[in-house]
Amino acid sequence: MATRARAGAPVRIVFGGDPYLNDQMVRDLKHAALKANPDADLVELDAATADRYAFDEAVSPSLLSDRSVVVVTGLQNADDALGESIAAYCRQTAGSSGHDASIVICQHDGGVKGKRIVEALVKAGAARDEVPDLKYPEKKLNFVLGRFERNGRRVEPMAAQQLVAVLGERTGELAAMCDQLCFDFDDDPIGLDRVNQYLSSNPQVSGFAVADTAMAGRGADAIIQMRAAVEQGVEPIAMIGALALKLRTVAKVAAVESGALSVAEAKLSKWALRMTRQQLPGWSSQGLATCIRMLAWADEQSKTSGGDPLYALERCLTAISAKGRL
Repeated sequence: MATRARAGAPVRIVFGGDPYLNDQMVRDLKHAALKANPDADLVELDAATADRYAFDEAVSPSLLSDRSVVVVTGLQNADDALGESIAAYCRQTAGSSGHDASIVICQHDGGVKGKRIVEALVKAGAARDEVPDLKYPEKKLNFVLGRFERNGRRVEPMAAQQLVAVLGERTGELAAMCDQLCFDFDDDPIGLDRVNQYLSSNPQVSGFAVADTAMAGRGADAIIQMRAAVEQGVEPIAMIGALALKLRTVAKVAAVESGALSVAEAKLSKWALRMTRQQLPGWSSQGLATCIRMLAWADEQSKTSGGDPLYALERCLTAISAKGRL
């Protein structure tokens, strides 16, 4: 993670970025501080409810310990008095290596609220750790690769992309899945088959598999896969979502190829761009529009009592396999 922290500063601010990574950095700093200071007290304060007196007491020596590890969550909600008290502590411990002071870890969500307090703390001597966000596919892919490296393992690019495609919007689950794969399998690198095997119970995986079959022009096979997935408990709405994502990606790549959209504006990873370019031949704007309208109809069928989502899905799969030429 990219940070702007100064090593050993008694007061550190974990700022913004992906919420899961933000929480993880706070946990890592807390555990490291407690490991280095096993006799220290752990005090956790919520800035929304804690006042300056609670903070002053937390960083002061107690009957049981000369120092504490103090975690202040929700720094963006701190009032001016609490902010000034933390700033005063920063000035008091300025130049300290952390050996003779309590350690304070402040967590900020990265929004505009409370940024004035953050700036005041940094000016007073606090270290600021910038947490990266994972808004773009490339960053999510790099996160997966880094997660495997953290476990001393490697993962094939296609396997990493599959993990991002399925769990990319849920960083915590994505991290847990990477860790679990490393724990359960000895493969190095972890391949796509392993990932699909492990995620076979995930509805989105089945949906993407069905979508890939339909995109390959194999309509009958896609319908058979879809029926089998439904029998195993996969909801039709999950497969409709996977199909819609596939078509949106095709539409973006088509726009990139025509020059109507830049690669940066499309917000697609290099891997997704390369793979979708292979699926693009044969598609027309009219064909894409036809299939997207049918998916909207299928979505309505799956949410309306009396609708027939399976029939609607079959129609969509047939249309997609024919690239919208009905």
